[in-house]
Amino acid sequence: MSGFLNKDGRVIVEKLIATIQANKEYLSDIDGLIGDGDHGINMNKGFTMCQERLEDGMNMSEALKTLGRVLMMEIGGSMGPLYGTLFSKMARASKGEEVITREVYGRMLSDAVAGISELGNAKVGDKTLMDVLIPADEAYKKALAADKDFAGCLEDMKKASDEGWRSTKDLVAKIGRASRLGERSRGVLDAGATSCNLILQTMADAMIELI
Repeated sequence: MSGFLNKDGRVIVEKLIATIQANKEYLSDIDGLIGDGDHGINMNKGFTMCQERLEDGMNMSEALKTLGRVLMMEIGGSMGPLYGTLFSKMARASKGEEVITREVYGRMLSDAVAGISELGNAKVGDKTLMDVLIPADEAYKKALAADKDFAGCLEDMKKASDEGWRSTKDLVAKIGRASRLGERSRGVLDAGATSCNLILQTMADAMIELI
């Protein structure tokens, strides 16, 4: 089997929750440099609420849907709707799939990018989570087209995600509250890009363990 069973994938969401909980202070510290300083607090609140609502027997798609719904409906700020959309799109793209293959995850990732793109006009270079998400999606597609195996595609995605995250340090924010700072936003990592990189890295590592 060149993938993993959807019913075994709930652990991916559990690991995402643990990652956000472990990094809540780090995310808020980064956000506090050019933002409100509440990114880690809000993310931790949403992911912990999801943890309390996961039910026995849920598969990956169902757990992602629960996470997306909580973030979309119950978490304030800009990140709730963005990450709510990301996980809801991933849930929908994998719903009904017994086996999560490299192709299925490719659809999950691309649908997430498309969904978030519909919410705003952020592009690579704007110092947002899209500096992580778009390069990660493109690297995954390129690896898939080159017929790399599932783990290889995920490793390429991880590398692009990390590079995209690091690139935000030298960018000037063009969208959101930080954009008011102009040049003063340069020299600081973007909080949304940071959490997005953590999410993609955690998902990839969890999937590689399941493959």
